Amino acid sequence: MSGGVDSSLAAALLKEAGYEVSGAYMQLWTDHDISDLERTCQLLNIPLHKLNFETEFKNIVIDYFCREYSLGRTPNPCITCNQHIKFGLLLDKVLEMGADYLATGHYARIERSTNGYSLLKAVDTTKDQSYFLYTLGQRELQHLTLPLDNFHKTEVRRLAAERGLPASSRRDSQDVCFIPDNDYRSFIAKHIPIKAGDVVDTEGKVLGKHNGLAQYTVGQRQGLGLASNERLYVLRFDVANNRLVIGTKDQLLSNRLFATKLSWVSGKAPQQPINITAKIRYKSPEAAAKLYIHDERAEAQFVKPQRAITPGQAVVFYQGEAVLGGGMIEDVVD
Repeated sequence: MSGGVDSSLAAALLKEAGYEVSGAYMQLWTDHDISDLERTCQLLNIPLHKLNFETEFKNIVIDYFCREYSLGRTPNPCITCNQHIKFGLLLDKVLEMGADYLATGHYARIERSTNGYSLLKAVDTTKDQSYFLYTLGQRELQHLTLPLDNFHKTEVRRLAAERGLPASSRRDSQDVCFIPDNDYRSFIAKHIPIKAGDVVDTEGKVLGKHNGLAQYTVGQRQGLGLASNERLYVLRFDVANNRLVIGTKDQLLSNRLFATKLSWVSGKAPQQPINITAKIRYKSPEAAAKLYIHDERAEAQFVKPQRAITPGQAVVFYQGEAVLGGGMIEDVVD
């Protein structure tokens, strides 16, 4: 439980359904106010267990976040946290404490059949979080319950308000949790060396200077400090030569990617090649593609070129409502 409206209502619904409920709070970084969470647990008359994972969170999530930026990739720390902290360390801990299930306020669905467990998109497509959960496998899904699976966010807020939950009117957090002001550039600058270098076009012509590769993202147009008659965008990072490669909007388009560090919900890679849809980042719409598996690498060939496919981000593969799995984008092919 974070103290937010989603996890608060999830706990309330489980309590009302007759479950024996306890709250579990993960302390991941210092100076976080949990007074709303404590009031919520008092209101629901459930115990609150405070679990300190600060060291593990720094080693597994924050260090990874900084390391990826230093290598010229753009990481998604929430996916890493879900895989290794929330559904790794936390799940192990609550099972060790005697719990049957770990419940969260995620918007997604779990379905059980004779073939095992499936992970499905949420009913509320505007809040669907299945993208962040693609690393869940059969072991995790059998011990996981998602009480908000069939709810829309507006209904969640209404139900929370009816129950007098402190977080009913709290705004949704849009920030990376360990960067509360969302100023990731300043955060990165404090944690990894930032070195200025050349801004070049795709032919290698020097057009200007950049302030450190980690200060930019693929697809970025603002803040390049260049005078040009056409709009220019960040295409990629030449880490070996500390160069920022820029180009036109059309040059941002790619129709193929390769992903590694693959994870499959069923535990097995799908028979291939198969037709799928894929999300190349959380806010991107699903795009039709054909999926091929090459040993430990997945290749997605898109029907229509996609804009600003970014190494380091996760790509998640779907068939209809079901999450097949996903991986980390390693290479992009124009």
